[in-house]
Formats: sequence, structure tokens, C-alpha cells
Amino acid sequence: MVQRTDDALSSALSALSAGEPILVHDFDDREGETDVVYPAGAVEPADVARLRNDAGGLVCVALSHEVSEELGLPFLDGVIDHPTAADHELAYDDRSSFSLPVNHRDTFTGITDEDRALTITELSAAAERVLDGDYGADDFAAEFRSPGHVNLLRGAPNLLSDRQGHTELGLALAAEADLPAAVVVCEMLDDESGTALSPAAALDYANRHDLVYVEGMDVVERLA
Repeated sequence: MVQRTDDALSSALSALSAGEPILVHDFDDREGETDVVYPAGAVEPADVARLRNDAGGLVCVALSHEVSEELGLPFLDGVIDHPTAADHELAYDDRSSFSLPVNHRDTFTGITDEDRALTITELSAAAERVLDGDYGADDFAAEFRSPGHVNLLRGAPNLLSDRQGHTELGLALAAEADLPAAVVVCEMLDDESGTALSPAAALDYANRHDLVYVEGMDVVERLA
């Protein structure tokens, strides 16, 4: 059992508001993973490098249900015309939240730290414009292309009341911090075992790098 600070959630919200990353562990009986979570609008190339080197998982941007609907973003398993998309049996959830992988049209290959940082920050700007009421699916298609190198995730309609994955945990924290409905999530992996980084090791990383570590249960108890 890792040590939990008394007010980790408030510290996490303050860090996100300041554009800083936090570490969020979901639940031992779910994925049992700790993700690095950034407000998407604050991501710079050095942050993408940190996600590659220190986390090692898949760099994704979670968008709220409302934003995803306005942009016409599908669930990926619903649009892949191949037998591999059928009969999903996920051990940790009812369905995946994956939507389209995208690149911003001003990128080159889309995979470099600079390219991915541009795509990520522009996704945050797009989400903000959607909620302001002056941006839709056609605008999104003019600015982004698929396939790409930043994977989009669709948040559940009622966030933590519907689903308690890192997608919803990150979006609930962003909403509470009054940030755009776009957050980066990336799993932390153990270099030696190749499995998910243990909560104790993730907390040690947070302490060494002066980052906030928060348990998913604390987020659910306060924000669901």
C-alpha cells in the first residue's frame, strides 16, 4: 500500500492549473496502472520526450463526451471494418475509449516530439473552441488528419459515474480545475519487468521529481 498525502487531490488540481503533470493511479482491480496526466494545452516537446522516456506507454489525448460528439468522433472499434474489431473481451472494462488517431495538418511525419506537442496543444484549443460554440466537425477535419500519431480517447457522458478509467479520471480533474476538456494520459511502465509500474515505484518517481501522485479512489470519492 502506497502512502497517500492528506490533500493530494487539491495539490493535483493546483498542479494541473499551473500546467504541470500529475501521476494518477487507477485501481488495483482495474488496470492497476499509473498514468502521467498533463493538461493538453500545456504540453511542449520536452513533455512528449518525458512521456516517451519516463512513462513509456501510449501517448493519448482524452476529450470529453460533449467535445467528441460535436466533432463527430467515433469509437474506433465501431468504424474498423475488419474482424479484429469484433467480439472484444476486455478484462478491465466493458469497452475501450479509443477514437481516431490524428495529426495536426501542420506536422510532417507527426511522430516527433515537436509534431506531437503541436497536435496535442491544438487539440486542447479545438476542445475549448467547441465549448465556446464556434467549432465543429468540418473545422476539425480542416485542421487535423487521420491516421496520425496522437490517439484520441472519448470520455464517458457522465464521466466517473459511468466509467472510472484514466480517461474519465483525467477529464474529471481537468473539469474541476476549470481547464479545457482535453488531457494527455500515458501509462508508466517498468523498464525491468515490462509490466505496469508499481504504485510504490510511481510514488517514488513522483517524490523524486516533485510531482503530485493521486489515487483514483480519492478522485472518485471527491468528484464523482
